Amino acid sequence: MSDQDYREFDPNETDNDISDEVIEEVTGNKDSSKDDKKDNKTTEFCYICHRPDNITGPLIKMAPGMSVCTECMQRTFDSMGSFGFGGGDNSKSNIDMSKMPNISFLNLGNLFNDGPKLKNAHGTAKAADEKDRPAPAIDINNIIPPHKIKEKLDEYVVGQDYAKKVMSVAVYNHYKRVATGTMDDIEIEKSNMLMLGPTGSGKTYLVRTLARLLDVPLAITDATSLTEAGYIGDDIESVVSKLLAAAGNDVERCQQGIIFIDEIDKLAKKKNTNQRDVSGESVQQGMLKLLEGADVEVPIGASSKNAMVPTTTINTRNILFICGGAFPAMDEIIKSRLNKHSSMGFMADLKDKYDDDKNILQKVTVEDLREFGMIPEFIGRLPIVFATETLDEDMLVRILKEPKNAIIKQYQKLLELDEVKLEFEEGALHAIAKKALDKKLGARGLRSIIEEFMLDIMYEIPKDENIGQVIITEDYIEKKGGPKILLRTTGLIPEKAAAN
Repeated sequence: MSDQDYREFDPNETDNDISDEVIEEVTGNKDSSKDDKKDNKTTEFCYICHRPDNITGPLIKMAPGMSVCTECMQRTFDSMGSFGFGGGDNSKSNIDMSKMPNISFLNLGNLFNDGPKLKNAHGTAKAADEKDRPAPAIDINNIIPPHKIKEKLDEYVVGQDYAKKVMSVAVYNHYKRVATGTMDDIEIEKSNMLMLGPTGSGKTYLVRTLARLLDVPLAITDATSLTEAGYIGDDIESVVSKLLAAAGNDVERCQQGIIFIDEIDKLAKKKNTNQRDVSGESVQQGMLKLLEGADVEVPIGASSKNAMVPTTTINTRNILFICGGAFPAMDEIIKSRLNKHSSMGFMADLKDKYDDDKNILQKVTVEDLREFGMIPEFIGRLPIVFATETLDEDMLVRILKEPKNAIIKQYQKLLELDEVKLEFEEGALHAIAKKALDKKLGARGLRSIIEEFMLDIMYEIPKDENIGQVIITEDYIEKKGGPKILLRTTGLIPEKAAAN
């Protein structure tokens, strides 16, 4: 052998080619610190965000001394896709990647089974690619009965007794269906609702109050923004995305929520048109699977599937859909049907018999809806059809003062903070209701009218600390006089105080 094979080993030398195992075997000394290093793994940090691997999860080795977490790597790929690395005329790179998969859709979290997190029913996180487990059954003994639901609605909504009764029964049956699933192998169908009613009659307010009482997630969306897939506008699945966001990305809770689609009458088929109906009949057809129950893939934290965000699958089988709309000109269709067979003969009715019927929408039938432009398949998936009542003067007065959060109570609370008592005379309330009826805005017109007359009062009260009470009179609403004002210090009678 050569002298190199028997060269002397110097343990103090740092540049030795002999491995640590050979050193330990020759010298008989083992470094105890190495065992500690094996037991205590060195914490590694992401090269970009500088977070430790015990927070980010396993790091991706890019180069010696350079490791990157999956989140930063995903952001890098997303930014590459947004800056034109996908090829094409607008690409800022000379690399032609047009025939390669779009790397912006690569989910690096799946490499370590550490994908985007969703919340389950217990509030803990679960992976987005985790298979949806069956939602825990709702305790049927804890479901609020219909009469209790209506009693709660009566505290917030004035009138509309028939609409509240229909909604209470439908919601009760729906959540019994969710709790039981099947009953003696008989599958219970969904009780989706179609609610008609003039503007300002409380359709949206009924649904919002109902969801608050039941403590379930609610998504309110507008059908006018929905278009057929491939056109500018919201996809049909965006209504489910809003419900997922309302549920805090809790999939199981989302699958037991309520979706209210307003302005559904705007989806009626367009008549006598040569253009493609991308926001009418085609949207009705696209909504069929949602109403009946289907697995829908929706993005997490975005309303568009093209947002390059993780997606999850939502089953709409146990989601209650409530569709509402004013359906203008529906009253003419109903009148035409009612007068069709009764315009001639001795038993004929007058053509203007139903002109004074303010609640003629409650006589609506499936044939009327088809005549209006709703397709039969869409109507068939909304088995419960009802209409709200048109508000009259007495109902508007009750809306002003009876509900828990009545408009008058709100203003009284505002002035109470300034230590001023606010009162409305009964004649003033009826004058406000008459003005709202003239505007034909329903309950929405009440607040705008009160805002107009309360403007000067709300402006002047902070100026004078002597004002102790304000009484709104009918003459003030009719612009024939002013409000009555009582002062704290002088004790003037109302008439003289108002003159001051």
